[in-house]
Amino acid sequence: MEPVVDPSQDYVLMLGYENATHTVLRFKRKLDTCDTAHDIPITNDTMRIIYMYHEDEPRHGSVVPGSLPDPLEAYREYRPLFLTEKYRIPPKPFKDERVRILELRNEDVELPRGDDTLFWCKMFKLEDINRKHHLIRYEAVIDSPSSLQYLQHIILYECQGNAPELEQMAREQGRVCHKPSPFLECNAIVAAWARGSEGFTYPDEVGYPLDSRQAKYYLMETHYSNPNPDFTKLHARQMVDNSGLKIYFTHMVRRNDAGVLSIGMDPNWRHIIPPGQKRVISEGQCLEDCTGFAFPAQGINIFAVMMQTRMIGKEVKLRQIRRNEELPPIAHDSNIDPNYQEYRRLPQEVRSLPGDRLIAECIYDSSSRKTITLGGLTTREESCIVLTLYYPRQKELTTCHSLPSLPTVLHSLGIEDLATGSNPLLISSPPELAGMTLESRLVSYDWENQFNKFQQVTRRGSFKPLCWGAKNRLIPGTEYLEGYSPNITKVWKQPRRCKPKRLFATETNFEMPVIVQEDDTSNNIIEGAARSKVSRSSATETMGFSSGRSIYSSTMWIASTTATTTATALLLHRSLWYTIAVVLLPRILRIS
Repeated sequence: MEPVVDPSQDYVLMLGYENATHTVLRFKRKLDTCDTAHDIPITNDTMRIIYMYHEDEPRHGSVVPGSLPDPLEAYREYRPLFLTEKYRIPPKPFKDERVRILELRNEDVELPRGDDTLFWCKMFKLEDINRKHHLIRYEAVIDSPSSLQYLQHIILYECQGNAPELEQMAREQGRVCHKPSPFLECNAIVAAWARGSEGFTYPDEVGYPLDSRQAKYYLMETHYSNPNPDFTKLHARQMVDNSGLKIYFTHMVRRNDAGVLSIGMDPNWRHIIPPGQKRVISEGQCLEDCTGFAFPAQGINIFAVMMQTRMIGKEVKLRQIRRNEELPPIAHDSNIDPNYQEYRRLPQEVRSLPGDRLIAECIYDSSSRKTITLGGLTTREESCIVLTLYYPRQKELTTCHSLPSLPTVLHSLGIEDLATGSNPLLISSPPELAGMTLESRLVSYDWENQFNKFQQVTRRGSFKPLCWGAKNRLIPGTEYLEGYSPNITKVWKQPRRCKPKRLFATETNFEMPVIVQEDDTSNNIIEGAARSKVSRSSATETMGFSSGRSIYSSTMWIASTTATTTATALLLHRSLWYTIAVVLLPRILRIS
């Protein structure tokens, strides 16, 4: 089987050479070639980079000057990346004596065996930060490659007050938890790490405030999930983990204090995703009442987001509604990857004002599932959360979630009323459903024929807003508030960027100089995260091929499939062009 040649070749080969250890190909293409039939636009979405190669030489065939061996036999791998985001490694000042480093680690946590999920909470007391500092970076400390298979997320919360239980927990090794006790007042997220993340570095003008005079207790929640519960229950020895977070902080306080606001659907069984559907929409609403109460008069400036779903999530959008007008999305990813949940810097900061409504919209593909999926905390369940990093910090609103009301859930299932005081919950009307349990109705519902009705009711029905502050308390006045979908009179539409393209038309590819401009304020190019490590010499750093073997004497195929781009990239500053450097090693292609 040979690869099919794209009739519109929208790339320019810039360089190719081989030496004793590497084969290097460098080419460039526009971020959006407008070839909708064959190319994938490179956007702010999560892009999956596929690389493939084969040990056999290419053979001559219909693909000139040589075709590849059967791609099904090739070595292949992929890596998800944010290709249009400039990656920044920790800068040199992190090694400065003014920057302190602290590791917050678990202690010999027994990883789950039969039960496939474990939430572990450990309290830390930071009492020696006796003046204001700024957290400027954090990253995960992984105990071992085996531990990494179990880790789902690590979240560090700031706790308010000095309750005796805080001190008691700080003296303990840790404890199992699902949600922190409401008495702990630990509801302000400081740092969030999830699978695939490499940590986060704050912009130069922002830092998260640390001051033991304001808060000295911090709760670290670690979510472990057993990747193979049946096997480990029977065969594997008990494993322990000591993973955690490494934080970098400095007394050189920056201009702005950062905060974290969680927006989305509260993890609960009322979040229902029917089976067998290609597109199921769920919405977590942050009401105008909540932002109006909590946000400062000048608003907040959102500069980074982390979008979270689990295994069947496909698309997430953070929408912004102001006075019945829908503004451009704050963030949008139509290609979510459950194994790559990373904070992404926004190309430009977005201001959200008091009275704005913020909506986390998640789209799921449940076509592979035969039964319903419910919202919850485990990996078998689903979530719809967008974590936003912003400044200036406020403590009145740290969690802004919503949940379908019970009447909305019942109506969506064709239920009129439940029997009073029944346990388990029994349906009392309509008569044809009387005596059936709510659980049975969920399982036996005709999702195939009634899905559209269900979707309409859940999106237009009432919901319960859940607006919590740093002290784990609801915003006053929202306890009995009921929310509905906004009445949007002006809908935002994605502007059209491409004109219809005529395939087979003659095009001219102009060579563009490969210029990388250093600009710490820009976040629109990749500078190093997805760049292959290449052994170079002055003899091979040319725009032509080396005088040695042809680049076709070793086989490599870079494939592009739906929602997939190819190889690794070095994007040109403020340009629609990018350069891709591909390195072929004898046994493995390195991307780092």
